[in-house]
Amino acid sequence: MPQHAPGPAPAPPGEPRTARALALAGIAVVAFAALLALAWISVATLLLIFAGALFGVFLDGLTRGLRHVLPLPRSVRLGIASLALGACTVALVAFGGATVAQQGRDLGQTIRQQSGTVSDWLKARGLDVPLLNAVEGTGGGGQGGGQGSGQGSGSSSGQSAEPGPGATAGHAEKKDRPEDEEARKPGGLAGLASGALKSPGTFLSDAGSVLGPAASVIFGLFNALGNVLVILFLGVAFAADPASYRDGALRFVPPRHRWRGAKVLDGMGETLRHWLFGQLVTMAVIFLCTWAGLWLLGVGGSLILGLQAGLLAFIPTIGPLVAGLVILLASLASGLTAVLGALGVYLAVQTLESYVLTPVIQKRALDIPPATIFAGQLVLGVLFGLWGIALALPMLAVMKVLLEQLYVEETLGEEAS
Repeated sequence: MPQHAPGPAPAPPGEPRTARALALAGIAVVAFAALLALAWISVATLLLIFAGALFGVFLDGLTRGLRHVLPLPRSVRLGIASLALGACTVALVAFGGATVAQQGRDLGQTIRQQSGTVSDWLKARGLDVPLLNAVEGTGGGGQGGGQGSGQGSGSSSGQSAEPGPGATAGHAEKKDRPEDEEARKPGGLAGLASGALKSPGTFLSDAGSVLGPAASVIFGLFNALGNVLVILFLGVAFAADPASYRDGALRFVPPRHRWRGAKVLDGMGETLRHWLFGQLVTMAVIFLCTWAGLWLLGVGGSLILGLQAGLLAFIPTIGPLVAGLVILLASLASGLTAVLGALGVYLAVQTLESYVLTPVIQKRALDIPPATIFAGQLVLGVLFGLWGIALALPMLAVMKVLLEQLYVEETLGEEAS
């Protein structure tokens, strides 16, 4: 009988599955890297959206709270909460805006003066602090600018009063030949296209040359106003119908894992809601206590000092340190007794926050060790700048829920704390 050559050995049954799994893993790695790159490029926009979602959580909490008082439809309760919040904001600006603005100007001048005093005292002892020099130098731009402009105008007037023969001849020559200037400009469709296709940077530089030093202030105000409007719009949109956004996100989760996805989203919303309202209560108590204590001591600008202490309490660890430094610098103008009293007020308020307010109010919402919060602030601040520092705590709260739900409970099978 003829003998046939043996064919190739059949592939093991698990080999195609292994190749497919490797291919899927490679695609997943590439997709994750592309997603990280996209997030890094648009990080400012993503943080702005996160701030809008945080404001939406705040409005949603107000709407839920009104449910126990006003048994009305959700849209009506949201409208009442939004109008009440807007009315309170307008009332505060109308009745206290002038006082806050005046105290803010006085506080800035006092801090610049006292920074110079502290800087000179340290320099006399061989210590140089560039930060204090920078704070002191922010107040000297106006005088220097005025002198420089005065000198410049004087020299310009002097030159125009006694023009040289060459300058006169050149000026006359330019006046006699204006067509040369027109000849250099593109005409017709070319001129229209060159004007229409100007880059945004060119428009900004032209506006800066027209507006002068006020351009940066105007552009900064427009940028801040635009960010506030985006946050307000996103917050109202999220709070108007949060169930639709939740259900829309769950549609991208496999059906067998949707119960876990729903639990994660609900846990993040509840954690952010409890943390945010607890933080607002803490900030209000810090503002009132700091304002009352400094007012009793007779420290100038006690209202604005208490306000900045309450606002900076939103940023843990770093915010209170900055607020305390501002309070001490401002109290230097009132003498040593006021400095010691302000230091006592600051320490008393920080003790109240650390040992009473935070353990009682935030225990249910967020329980993260201080060193972990500070390390997270450092990392997020290096990566994302000021936005990362300001939003570090709510982002850490979201990460904590994700780790507890998806790793501790789902992977390890243990109960989260």
